[in-house]
Amino acid sequence: MDMDFSLFQQVAANSNDERNVAARFYDKAVKTSKVADNGMPIFEDVTYIEIRIKDNSTEVFNQPATEEKIRRFPREYALYKLAKEKKKDGTPLEQFAFLTAAEIETCQSRGIFTVEDLAALDNEKVKFLGLQNENELAKKFMQNAKDNKTMAEMTAKEREYLRQIADLKYQMQSLQQAAKKHAWSFKGEKK
Repeated sequence: MDMDFSLFQQVAANSNDERNVAARFYDKAVKTSKVADNGMPIFEDVTYIEIRIKDNSTEVFNQPATEEKIRRFPREYALYKLAKEKKKDGTPLEQFAFLTAAEIETCQSRGIFTVEDLAALDNEKVKFLGLQNENELAKKFMQNAKDNKTMAEMTAKEREYLRQIADLKYQMQSLQQAAKKHAWSFKGEKK
């Protein structure tokens, strides 16, 4: 249930600090007033903020993020921007079927947003962050992916070799037929 912003401001003002408030920035597809040439609506990504107040699970504040909200929650916004950047270069944890929603949230709260980043953590950092199980699963996933890539490369090479062999067989047959014709023409000539 979305709560009215003025009510949210009153509750937040009474809390005196952000310890009782949790914020999360995210992207939401929003229908614009524009229409495509085919008559279909056009959507755009808009950065939203979700704000929850501690011990109050029924009231949630959701609206497009403003500069004021970004200044108010700089850490959360920085995590949001980092997540967007990291996910461009790796496999988002949300697509990693081996982690629960809680494990994904734990990783993201520690600045880890991709399977590649999770697998690349050194042992000290893994222990410090308490991500031993998640790290092990990510390493296994990455090894399997590497093995799959190697297998795909070997299969492609094999296909290329088989194609070359078929080409050479065809060339050999053509040469043999030409040699037989040439030999036949020599047999027919008188000496």
